[in-house]
Amino acid sequence: MTKYIIIILTVFFYQKIYATELTGFAKIVDGDTVHINSYKIRLEGIDAPEMKQKCKKDYLQISSLIGLNFQKEYFCGETAKKKLKEKIGKLQIKCISSGKDRYKRYLATCFSGKINLNKWMVRNGYAIAYRRYSKMY
Repeated sequence: MTKYIIIILTVFFYQKIYATELTGFAKIVDGDTVHINSYKIRLEGIDAPEMKQKCKKDYLQISSLIGLNFQKEYFCGETAKKKLKEKIGKLQIKCISSGKDRYKRYLATCFSGKINLNKWMVRNGYAIAYRRYSKMY
């Protein structure tokens, strides 16, 4: 039993020691990527639409009985970037990285004050939970 406790504590403290904390003013690249100084950071556990990706949304519903509605296309990647930029505003953000991806970007959970930006993007519909890599959102 003691052996298992030691292993669990070792893993816990090892992860905390090697977590990288990055703080600063963010340049928003897209809905799931930011730069702080020269650090490229991918918001961990989420996937936002690509910048040139088009989505559809309802703008006029005539009848719910027969399902007649009109949709318009919009650039949802641009919307995701815009909303993330508005949420952060001119504040500094703090990103806690758990490692790097295959493109050498930091994988991180980012915060604006006490708001988890990764979670905020998913909860507000600007990104989806990337369940393949994380079960957090």
